Amino acid sequence: MLDLRRRQFITLLSGAAAAWPLAARAQQTASTVRRIGLLLPGNTRTTAVRGQLEAFRKGLKEYGWVEGQNIIVEYSFAEGREDALPAIAAELARLRLDVIVAESTVAIQAAKTVTQTVPIVMATSADPVGTGLVANLNRPGGNITGLSLQTAELSGKRLQLLTEIVPGLARVAVLSNPLNPGEKSSVEQTKAAAQALGIETHVVEVQAPDKFESAFAAVTAAHAGALMVLPDPLLYGQHPCIVTFTAASHLPALFPEREVAEAGGLIAYGPSIPASFQRAAAYVDKILRGAKPADLPVEQPTTFELVVNLQTARAIGVTIPTSILLRADEVIE
Repeated sequence: MLDLRRRQFITLLSGAAAAWPLAARAQQTASTVRRIGLLLPGNTRTTAVRGQLEAFRKGLKEYGWVEGQNIIVEYSFAEGREDALPAIAAELARLRLDVIVAESTVAIQAAKTVTQTVPIVMATSADPVGTGLVANLNRPGGNITGLSLQTAELSGKRLQLLTEIVPGLARVAVLSNPLNPGEKSSVEQTKAAAQALGIETHVVEVQAPDKFESAFAAVTAAHAGALMVLPDPLLYGQHPCIVTFTAASHLPALFPEREVAEAGGLIAYGPSIPASFQRAAAYVDKILRGAKPADLPVEQPTTFELVVNLQTARAIGVTIPTSILLRADEVIE
């Protein structure tokens, strides 16, 4: 039997409800309490996932949705096992949800497979048009809308940052999860950008949490001058071991998420994932109030965060150019 680690944090009209003030309970009826499902490929024990959930709950509260009062949230996690997402999505679809919120292309596709009627909000996605999740960004059509992290287009900028940090950079190892459908365009964009910069790329694939040691061995064997980690929930969830490896190897590495730089990664550049989760709550609110996903345009980020960890730079013997430090949104001393 599949171990889902799914938790229903709020139980309507149960012992917890008995503790509510009588007047508040009188206002809570089956017609006013809504139910949403959260489908995440990550690990519930990671700081990254906890930050996403906190941001999402904050967003819900901003629009008047409070767990235990007018909304129930069903939390489902794949714990890094992306192959489990279809079964988890099928279980969610049986719960008569008003909305499903999913992170990453693979989770969104799993939700799309099991329901064409329940609205699906993309908390994060890489290439929703290219992967067939939506018809187009302005009018998605169907039952899916939400946010795109626009990750593939950022590959050139990220490589440029690495060339500034590592003068004469000739080869970059690229850590990728081939099971993520949105990763294909990211890899293609990275290779094209690298070719334009005269840099050789060596793509190293990793598909599961227990495959990272062999992936690290492949990175080492590539004799690359730097590592670029592509945006992916599996890689994000396993960032502590990636940071440990790059520190031990004295390998300059660039990550998509600022949280990784804050946790010891050398440099990060990309849109904020917690901000995307918080913004996803706005889509949930609109849908619960009657909007149709087909009519809600997919949003793309307009601001990107550049975070540099000088502690890590000193530890691995890398000098960060002043030009990068001046552009950084945060410099960790």
